[in-house]
Amino acid sequence: MITVIGLGFVGLTTALGFSEKGLKVYGYDINKEKTALIASGKIPFFEKGLDEVLAKNLNKNFLIASSIEEAVKNSKVIIMCVGTPSDDKGRADLTYIKSALDSILSSVDKQDKKIIIIKSTIPPSTTRNEIIPYIEKSGFETGKDIFVANNPEFLREGHAWDDFINPDRIVIGTDDEYTKTIMSEIYSKFSVPIHFVTLNTGEFIKYLSNTFLSTLISYSNEMSMIADSIGGIDMKAAFKIFHEDKRWFGNPANMQTYAYPGCGFGGYCLPKDTQALVQKAKDYNYNAKILDGVLRVNSEIKPHWIEKIKKSVSSDKNIAILGLSFKPESDDIRQTPALEIIKLLLENGYKNIIAYDPIANDLFDKTYKLPLKYAKSLDEALNNSEAVVIATGWREFTENKNKFCKKTIFDLRYIL
Repeated sequence: MITVIGLGFVGLTTALGFSEKGLKVYGYDINKEKTALIASGKIPFFEKGLDEVLAKNLNKNFLIASSIEEAVKNSKVIIMCVGTPSDDKGRADLTYIKSALDSILSSVDKQDKKIIIIKSTIPPSTTRNEIIPYIEKSGFETGKDIFVANNPEFLREGHAWDDFINPDRIVIGTDDEYTKTIMSEIYSKFSVPIHFVTLNTGEFIKYLSNTFLSTLISYSNEMSMIADSIGGIDMKAAFKIFHEDKRWFGNPANMQTYAYPGCGFGGYCLPKDTQALVQKAKDYNYNAKILDGVLRVNSEIKPHWIEKIKKSVSSDKNIAILGLSFKPESDDIRQTPALEIIKLLLENGYKNIIAYDPIANDLFDKTYKLPLKYAKSLDEALNNSEAVVIATGWREFTENKNKFCKKTIFDLRYIL
């Protein structure tokens, strides 16, 4: 039996993924409203196809735990998928992890030899230097009474289910053979390499992956700003030809989508994890110059676009913002570039803004409460605007590019 604590985007996908593979899984979340919604058969966020998997497994292989005590006592492995947001200095905040650990440890008997798996994203050295000492302060001896490992996730929002069921690799950071044996059994139905590495290495691989992607995005944006400064450069043509290099092909991750200019990276992972690794490097007296520059460029690209808009569109014109989620095929609006673009437009006197996103309108409005109008369709947004800002690369916009005629277009994603 497995318990997954935290039923957000990663946790619920993980719980249902193991359930689909035939394992018995408890799911627990401190948010009672969320668990009630899941118990009723509904997904509390948008993730294509996950509602069908929930319907298939709910109350069968996947059970909603009524309490964390029930879940922990009946499980051999507890997988933590709680949030690790950035604190005011950019470091990963472990408050939620420690709170969950308190609840777990109060329900554990030493003879049970429970395994705690940290799937939450945490910077390198966190398990060894912070989590294990925290557990041992409660009277447990790790590696004897209780076992701790990390198991980073590599899930793309909008494709999380396929990424979990058909992973390209599984990484487990652990220092003991007992955990290796149990985790090998759990992942035995996944026909991919399982890499057992040290605790620090497991954490580092996650950051290696995310900061590489954020670096590609900011590199491309910096090149776009250089090109704009020089002038006479067709950005779309330049990057299309750049991607014809044969070394890009044969990679199922489509890495070229990251090495492409736009309006910056957003969402929950890339900004938070890049900042966290910069801070972690400083903790070890190393100045991460490239990653610090990546964050700086990610901030500078939005004002850069605003200056381009100001040169072509007066503040009294009607502007449509197309796309509010941080990426297509997702309703996630956390740290979405569209938010800063809109705020900067408002600060520069643009008051006639109409926004449209295929699925994120209501959540964006409820979360940020900005003085905007919202269109119910792409046609409504276009019919009520003179200028268009494409902030998210939804396929709907590409498929209807003929409708953008006679508009002043700012294609922040270079999709038209």
